[in-house]
Amino acid sequence: MFNWIFALVHFFLYLGLLAYSVYSLFEGRWAAGLILLAFLAAYYFLVLHQAVLKEIKRKKKKSAGRKNN
Repeated sequence: MFNWIFALVHFFLYLGLLAYSVYSLFEGRWAAGLILLAFLAAYYFLVLHQAVLKEIKRKKKKSAGRKNN
């Protein structure tokens, strides 16, 4: 249960930072918005991307197993 809460909190923090970076771009603070977007993209690809791909593969394997039954 704690893992779900931990993941959701971090997911919403990530979405909040994403929204703030887009808001900064619209407000004319280009440097702040672009730097935040760059760091969020780097964080996704360096930390989250492999886990996301593993989860997608696991879900596909799990759903393929159900279809064969």
